[in-house]
Amino acid sequence: MNQTIEFLTAGGPVMIPIALGSVIALTIFLERMWALRKERIIPDDLVPRVLKLVADNEFGKARDACLASNSPMGRILQTALEARNASREQIKAAVEEKGVLETARMEKFIEALGTTASLEPLLGLLGTVTGMIGVFKKVVASAATGAVDPSQLANGIWQALITTAAGLSVAIPAYVAYRYLVSKNLRRALEMEEAAGSLLDLLAPVGNPETAPPKGAAS
Repeated sequence: MNQTIEFLTAGGPVMIPIALGSVIALTIFLERMWALRKERIIPDDLVPRVLKLVADNEFGKARDACLASNSPMGRILQTALEARNASREQIKAAVEEKGVLETARMEKFIEALGTTASLEPLLGLLGTVTGMIGVFKKVVASAATGAVDPSQLANGIWQALITTAAGLSVAIPAYVAYRYLVSKNLRRALEMEEAAGSLLDLLAPVGNPETAPPKGAAS
């Protein structure tokens, strides 16, 4: 513990925002991992239940099931149900608009994690540069007296490089976590799109006379 405190202290004031960034990155990662669990986004029994109810023309019960799920998938399916009397293209447009909104909500804080991953090595570099400035300032002062201690220079450089190492140590796992969350969010969005498409095909099948192009129209 004492060695860790000594290590952090040796890096100088820049170690404070670097350490703060590591806490922020970890907090965002854990929160998004919890928020993006499949059972929170697409409850296991929701889609098949809604599809069955719609197939049985139980639209009221299907809508109630969507509301009860309190999930992004439920809200998207509810949008499709509420627009069921419109044309296929109108239902699709409403679902896509709702899907964009829900996906944006799911992306909350993810870009902040990416920003943290980008800033950490820059903070580390800043700490190294300011540390080296201090080192050479001492060297110049020592040279003026005619006594330059090489060990003092080496020790100062070592301390200056601590911030770079610390910044990279936070940035690398933070970036990996960021890419993982982006991928996870995209996977959830694709799953929701597929489920919404299944409901759309039930509500307004392709080739339905009400939604098909007029005779003589270009195919």
